[in-house]
This record gives sequence, C-alpha cells and structure tokens, in this order.
Amino acid sequence: MPSKKETPAADTAEIKTTMETNQQLDKVIEDLRAEIDALSLQLNAMGRKSTGRITLAFAVPGAISLALSILPSVNSQVLAFIGLGLTFWGAVFYLVRPITYVRGSLLGLTAESVYSTIDRIIKDLDLKGKALYIPPYPREVYLPEHLKGLKETIAFISVNENTTMPSIEEIARSKFMTKNPKGICLIPPGSSLLQQIERNLRTDVTKMSLEDLCTSLPQIILENFQFAKEIQMKTENKVVSLKMTNSIYRNLYLKEDLKTVRLLGCPLASAIAGATAKCAGKPAYIQSVEVSPDAWTIEISYAFMEA
Repeated sequence: MPSKKETPAADTAEIKTTMETNQQLDKVIEDLRAEIDALSLQLNAMGRKSTGRITLAFAVPGAISLALSILPSVNSQVLAFIGLGLTFWGAVFYLVRPITYVRGSLLGLTAESVYSTIDRIIKDLDLKGKALYIPPYPREVYLPEHLKGLKETIAFISVNENTTMPSIEEIARSKFMTKNPKGICLIPPGSSLLQQIERNLRTDVTKMSLEDLCTSLPQIILENFQFAKEIQMKTENKVVSLKMTNSIYRNLYLKEDLKTVRLLGCPLASAIAGATAKCAGKPAYIQSVEVSPDAWTIEISYAFMEA
C-alpha cells in the first residue's frame, strides 16, 4: 500500500520536472526567435554587407540546440528539430552570397568622363572619320609576340571622312596614333562588356552567323545583364539593326555635348558593334543613330566596310 501512495507523488514530481524543462525550452526558443528577428533587421539595414553575421546567428544557436537535445537531462526532439532547422539555414546563408547591385543611372554617370575625354581628343586632332570597329584575329590563330596587338578589338577614327584601314603593322604594335592613314586607335568603351557577353554566350562569336548572333545576343544581354528593358536585333541587306528600349545608358544620348556617343555608341551599343565585327570578320561602323525625344527608344544601324 505505501508504494501506491508514493506513485502519485513520483508522477507529480516527474510532471513538474517536465513542465519546468518545457518552460526552459520555450524560453530558449523565444530567445532564439528574438535574436533571429533582430539579426534579420540588422541584415536589412546593412544592405550589401557580408552574410557572415546572419550565418553565425543561425549556425551557432543551431549547434547549441543540437548539443542540448542529446543531453540525458533534456533529450528533447523539439529542440533537436529546432537545431537542425537553424543549422540548415545557417548553411544556406553561408553558401548563397548576396550579389552587389549598382544603380543603372550610376553606370551612365561613370561613362560620361570617358566620352568627354574622347571628345576632347577628337576635337584637338580634328578627326572627322567614322569609328571603325576592327575585329581581332581568331583566338585559335597563333601570332608571334610582336603581333599580339591583333588579338584585341579596337576602334579606329581617321582624320578624313573617307575612312580606310590602318596598316596591320601599326595595329599590331598597339599604337595610339597612326600615320597611314592618320588617326587614332582606341579600346572601345564596350570592350570589357563584350568579353563578359562572350563568356555568357559560351560560343565563339567568330563561328556564328549574323542571324544567329541577332537571335542569341539580345537574350543573353537581357537575362544576364538587364541593361535595357527590351533589345531587338535583326540583319538585312548586310546591315545589322539594333533597337533598345529604356537602356540604362539612355541619358548619354540626351547630352548634346557628348558627340562621341553617337560615333562609338554607348557601352552597350559599342559591345554589340564589336560583336558584329567579330562575327562578320569585317570592320563595322555605326551607320545611323535615331533617338526618341526622351531617349526611351534608341535605334542604331551597323554597316560593314567592304575590302
């Protein structure tokens, strides 16, 4: 009989211990939630800062929860699930790093100084020719060291309106000013952008047809760079037409003092000019530029210089 009296007391003590444990777990869970909410707010405020803190915020409490869950005195499945969840999200935040975004308008502003400098050079040297985008030699073609300059896409602007090609020797030496014909050789404003586009294309531009280029290029640019709301390209009668809608560089075309923008094109139009020249294997130049009053729509046509 005494054992029957002791049983309810033992059950009561066990229930009390379980309740205290659950209360402690609830407090731990609430503290973790509060910490996560606070760190989430800090993450939003930090913007582009590293995700290291948020990773630790999940991983450390997760590891502690897992460690506590396996203790004999606790042995809680709830705490184990919480620990697994927190550890999982900590790993996700560690592996998925945020991308640093730049406002599109800032890209246009940084390009202004480049075009202003080229404008001064053209004015001082009294250059009146078109800007010829001269394609480089194919990558697989071996060139000796003194001809390495032929591996780069350059833009050549001559003194005379009747533009002719500079000699291969002058291009190969990476000369800035040429003598025959007189003019200057520049690295196009869209040269670096073209390299990034080619990496995303995963295809050698020199091995593509103009039709394939006009189909693939807008899709790659829109999906990977989002430099415009819409891009359309087509080729007809040996002329490549480009139509850009709401380009991030549209403000450059509204500045009347930047003459070079219509000569070389904005960085995006310049990159496309270099791509068309490489694809056709011929020097390309901007034939015409039509800009709507607010520069929302920009239409550019590229032509090729025949040998």
